[in-house]
Amino acid sequence: MYDIAIIGGGIAGLTAAIYGQRAGKSTIVFEKMSFGGQIVSSPMVENYPGIAAISGSEFTERLLEQATSLGAETMQAEVQGVEKEVPFAGHGQGGDEEVSKALFRVRTAKEVFECRSVVLAGGMERRLLGVSGEERLKGAGVSYCATCDGMFFKGRDVAVVGGGNTALEDAEFLSEYCKRVYLVHRRETFRGEEGTVRRLAEKENVEFVLDTVAEEILGGQAVEGIRLCNKKEDKCFVLNVSGVFVAVGQIPKNEPFASLVKLDEAGFVVAGEDGRTSVPGIFAAGDCRTKHVRQLTTAAADGTAAALAAVAWVNGGK
Repeated sequence: MYDIAIIGGGIAGLTAAIYGQRAGKSTIVFEKMSFGGQIVSSPMVENYPGIAAISGSEFTERLLEQATSLGAETMQAEVQGVEKEVPFAGHGQGGDEEVSKALFRVRTAKEVFECRSVVLAGGMERRLLGVSGEERLKGAGVSYCATCDGMFFKGRDVAVVGGGNTALEDAEFLSEYCKRVYLVHRRETFRGEEGTVRRLAEKENVEFVLDTVAEEILGGQAVEGIRLCNKKEDKCFVLNVSGVFVAVGQIPKNEPFASLVKLDEAGFVVAGEDGRTSVPGIFAAGDCRTKHVRQLTTAAADGTAAALAAVAWVNGGK
């Protein structure tokens, strides 16, 4: 029996484990892939307070070591579902019968683990373009987070692919640092907010490339360009850029919990800053929950808040 089961071993999940263990609770962290989440593949992290520069892999190694040294257990397995059990009767300190907190069962392909609370911290996946060169050049010019990696391209030409608010915000952010920003969208008009589109249109170093789709990302050891095709003119061409920022959507990893907790239309867990979900005893932290800013610092903050809320729940709080 664990006090807190944490589903997801990224920054939010490992932070939750640290705070859970420091509060004297037993925790177990489930991770399907590699511990640390998406930041593992980042060659350099320069936006975490107190650490001037560190590779993503070293950052997550330190975090994992900190959690396990405090006693957190880890399990390399995919969680297939969480079941809520009926509350059971117990006895209080004075001997009077009382109803204890509901139990949860976390189910993997091979085992079932019982716990008193659950923290959902599965994160999300960036939707890929699915073009040649994308996978090979990840972390070498292909990025899915402008605010994380934008400074690496200061004074250089970059392309942003996408037409929603994230793509528009990425282009606006990058325009402050990059020499030129090409905003590539497959339709004639953007899906994002008009106000942002107007601001971008007024910037001399931002160019809209509309009715155009990405066909291939070019480069040897690093990104050197992107091959595009204009659908209306049936013409293909190459933009010489040093970076390609992909902003074509996000996929939260919440499918196994869709019937358990309330999700929004995009599939993110509905939860506030305290991490509380629609089900008492289940909390959400990090990129998988409804929020606007998704950064390392906010993931760590979410893990902290969710863990402390889970601790209070296990201790008998509301």
